[in-house]
Amino acid sequence: MSDLTFLEQFAEKYAWRQAPAKRRFRFRKRVNRGMEEEHRLALTLGGVIDRALDDDEGLQSSDYSTYQIFEADDLVFKLIDLENIRTSRVGYVPRRGIMSPAYIRLEPASKQSNSRFYYWFFYGAYINNIFNGMGGGVRQNLTPTDLLEFPIPLPDLDTQKAIADFLDRETARIDQLIEKKRHFLSLLNNKRAAVISQVVTKGLDAAEPVKASGVDWIGTIPSSWTMMKLGYLGTCTNGINIEGAAFGSGFPFISYGDVYKNRELPLNVSSLVQSSDADRSRYSVRTGDVLFTRTSETVEEIGFPSVCLQSIEDAVFAGFLIRFRPRSRTLEPRFSKFAFQNTIFRDFFSKEMMLVTRASLSQSLLKKMPVPVPPLEEQRKIADFLEKADSKIASTVSKTERSISLLTELRAALITAAVTGQIDVATWGRKGQTDRCVEQIEK
Repeated sequence: MSDLTFLEQFAEKYAWRQAPAKRRFRFRKRVNRGMEEEHRLALTLGGVIDRALDDDEGLQSSDYSTYQIFEADDLVFKLIDLENIRTSRVGYVPRRGIMSPAYIRLEPASKQSNSRFYYWFFYGAYINNIFNGMGGGVRQNLTPTDLLEFPIPLPDLDTQKAIADFLDRETARIDQLIEKKRHFLSLLNNKRAAVISQVVTKGLDAAEPVKASGVDWIGTIPSSWTMMKLGYLGTCTNGINIEGAAFGSGFPFISYGDVYKNRELPLNVSSLVQSSDADRSRYSVRTGDVLFTRTSETVEEIGFPSVCLQSIEDAVFAGFLIRFRPRSRTLEPRFSKFAFQNTIFRDFFSKEMMLVTRASLSQSLLKKMPVPVPPLEEQRKIADFLEKADSKIASTVSKTERSISLLTELRAALITAAVTGQIDVATWGRKGQTDRCVEQIEK
């Protein structure tokens, strides 16, 4: 195992001599006094973009005269809370504008610097998590002084430009392919949701007579079905609140994440807690139970269901959840797995719920939720049909997600190899190596 730090291991890859970043850049902070500049920019995960002064997305400032002015060709860094990579940013500034005073601005200090190349270089360090181990302080921040001491490679200016042009071109191609695949995933998920919604509210037999459900947003239902409020189908119970010291050993604990991430509860949950016999009886998790996410920062994360298809012995469930336990012979568990995924139910929660500081789903609201209930035999047929349809879509989704993951890895590897000099970009482009890599992923 290497004794070198991640930064030292990264710097060992450079094919050129190296020096501290202060050899090519300087830190400068110019405050926007008197609103000298009104063109606002924003540093996002996708780079630096234009943003209107009155845009209400993200954190806002009541006084843009405290912002700092950036010039075209500057580099901008948000290097705070480094333990969480998604809060950090690295960007190339394409035009003059203002951004947060919390950002670090580096401007070129040498005619031997191509800012686009050094943007790609620092971005390569970012996606390799190099900054994350460098920060200091409670929130693991990186200072301008730290950044100016960062070892950078010193290829000649023509090489810098060639690499920047190469990465602009090659990453754009990969990004376009990833975006197409993400759009395809969105279409698949929309199709899946539409199929589930149609079948669990309208049934499988289009020729069966229908009747009014009595609920506007559900419309008609098959004549053999019954409309019932959830409270008449079973009981609801909030989960148990457990102190942090009780975690780590003991009995299975169904967490918020276990429900939010899975439409079917996993049999082997990772969390363990100390719980009493009485708690394990009161907060048990049995076949047919449906656990709903109860509280969150946003309404969109409320009411996600996960169905227990096999009892989890000695388990208890978290206080951020509500357990719905249906009465015997009311709901087939496999039918419940799909029925409560119907997005119209979460729309119902959103309309009825009052959002204060946190969104919270109450038992009384959950019990009022109207549910179309087919006869048990038809529930089983619906579950059989949806399991087959879902399996086909899930297989395609899985393959597409895997393809996106591999393309993302290719993009990161290509950037890292180019900015450290591990590949000759001219030869790589001439031989069509990116196309070969993409074709292999597609296979």
